[in-house]
Amino acid sequence: MNMTLDEAKEQFVQTWGTLGANWGINRTMAQIHALLLISDEPLHADQILETLNISRSNVSMSIRDLISWGLVFKEIKTGDRKEYFHAEKDIWEVFKCIVRERKKRELDPILKAIDNLAEIEGDKNDSEFTEFSTVVKDIQGLTNSADKILNRLTIAEKKWFIKTLMKLFT
Repeated sequence: MNMTLDEAKEQFVQTWGTLGANWGINRTMAQIHALLLISDEPLHADQILETLNISRSNVSMSIRDLISWGLVFKEIKTGDRKEYFHAEKDIWEVFKCIVRERKKRELDPILKAIDNLAEIEGDKNDSEFTEFSTVVKDIQGLTNSADKILNRLTIAEKKWFIKTLMKLFT
């Protein structure tokens, strides 16, 4: 099936929006990221809202979130009062930003809660206490391992990651 560049771009933006929703990023935020990712020039908010047919407030809020995630950067053009935005183009860096943010938002709160639960005191001869403590410590071990892996992943170079991944599958 042959498609035009405009059709391919539209499909990419829609697909990235769906993927983003699966990665913990709202669909509009992911679609804006996709649009900026494939744009050869930085875009201003009006261009984004016209292209994606979304509200100014949604563009503004999503851009702010994308900047906080480290996926999008603001740019000022000399002689123009509008703010322009461009995306990180290195997909490995994009991946690391997403992993870092999801870890911060999802895993870190779990780690804190599990660490608090692991400090429970009780009678080691009580089977209910022992069962609870065992499960919490197992979860703590798994989440701490995941934390170490994700920390290493966010500082890793792409070559190391691919080499390590290939070892797992061979």
